[in-house]
Order: sequence, then structure tokens, then C-alpha cells
Amino acid sequence: MAKDQNQLAAAGYLQSKGRGNREAAKRSNDSLFRTILLGSIIPVILIVIWELLSRAGVVPSNQLPAPTAIVDKIISLAEDGSLWGHIWITTYRVFAGFIVGTIVAVILGSVVGFYKTAEQLLDPMIQAFRSIPSLAWVPLFILWLSIGETSKITMIAVGVFFPVYLNIVSGISGVDRKLIEVGKMYGLNTFQLVKRIILPASLPSFLVGLRSGLGLGWMFVVAAELMGASQGLGFLLVFGQNMSQPETILASIILFAIIGKLSDWALKQIEIRSLHWQDRLEK
Repeated sequence: MAKDQNQLAAAGYLQSKGRGNREAAKRSNDSLFRTILLGSIIPVILIVIWELLSRAGVVPSNQLPAPTAIVDKIISLAEDGSLWGHIWITTYRVFAGFIVGTIVAVILGSVVGFYKTAEQLLDPMIQAFRSIPSLAWVPLFILWLSIGETSKITMIAVGVFFPVYLNIVSGISGVDRKLIEVGKMYGLNTFQLVKRIILPASLPSFLVGLRSGLGLGWMFVVAAELMGASQGLGFLLVFGQNMSQPETILASIILFAIIGKLSDWALKQIEIRSLHWQDRLEK
């Protein structure tokens, strides 16, 4: 009898847990749909106004083509197969530079964040380098690394490095000293303090730095593809300028916006799942 009751209780628990998971998934899907819907309202309104002004001749087509002309250009690039090559090589360069820049930033940022002497030695020089404009690196990297892929990926890695580095240092330095003291009271050694207190406390800042670094990576790839590129969305920008094709320029800009937004959305989902333990304000 007791065994039957336990089985019934277990079955009821599993059933209620399944209902809870389904309801949570439904709420998540509804929230995602609402976010996409609300985020699309202003872009759609702007595109409609833009199309109407272009058709009415208010905006010269040789300066600002209609959205339909830009879509036709993207479709023609896709049909002749060149679009996918441009998207692939640009995406590859951004993510290769993102990985390299993040690895270097994590190493240096951790050292500077943990050790005061390292901060005094390294941080002033890094902050000085951060003030250098992106285009100022172009002739130097061409001189050092020629115009191959190495110079382009290095250029993007430089752009990614600084926001990731700054957020890591800020996250580690901003850990509440009381938390560390409590950890020491419980007998945690240095490794355990880092694993259980410092890393979780600095994780939100680090993830924000990753998103900022990826955004700068998409900005720096344009400067990188000025270095003798024969393929890529940055190359399309220059090609459209040289050939006086505004629809090609705008098509490249729109593709940058779409792909950059999708990559940022992917990182944001990682951020949400990584910080599910936080008791945050619900808007």
C-alpha cells in the first residue's frame, strides 16, 4: 500500500514538473515572439516611409535607392553565388579575430584584475593603445603582416580586445570584498575563492564585454577589409563606392546590420542562460 502511494506521488510529481516545463517553454516562446514583434515595428515603419519617399521622387535614387532596389541587389548577388562568399569570409574574419582578441583579453585582464603590481605595470600602456583610432593600425599591419588574412584577423582582434579586457578588469575589481572575506572564513583556498566567488561575481561584466567586443569586431572588419581584400562585405562597400552603386553600398550595410544583430542575439542567449541564477529585476 505504501509502495503504491509512493509510486502515485512520484508520478504526480513528474506530471506536475512536465506541466511546469511546458508552461515555462510556452512563456519563453510568447516572450520571444513579443520581443521580435515590438522590435520590428519601428524598422518596418521607417522602411515603408523610405520606400514611399523614394517612389515619390523626394529622395534621389542615385543617392538613396528604394528598399526594393536594395533587396533586388541582394537577390542578384545571391543568385550569382557571390553573396555567400562575401558573407562567409567576413564572418570567418570577425569570429577568428573575436576568438584571438578574447583569449588575449582574458589572460591580460585576469592578471591585471588580480594583481595590483600588474595593473600598475600594464594598464597605463593598454589604456594608451586603446585611444589609437582603428584606421591608424592599417598601414602598420600592412607593413608588418602584408595584406593577407593574418593582418585582417589581427586588426579585428585589436578591436575586440579592449572592451573585453576593460570588462574583465572591472568585473574582477568590483567583486564585493565582504564575499571574499566570508569565503576565507569558510576556509576556501585561493583556487576555490576564484572558482566559487570571483568568477561568478565577475561573469556578468565579462559577458557584457564579449557582446561589446563582438560589436566592435563587426566595426573593425570594415577597416580590416580595406587592406587589399578581394572578397567580403567591406570589399563590397568599397566596390560600390568605386562603381557609383549606392544600392551595393546599402546592401552591404544592411547585411552587416543583420548578421551583426544575429551574432549579438546568440551571445545574449548565452548570457541569459549563464546568468539564470541571478535574481534580476523583471521589466
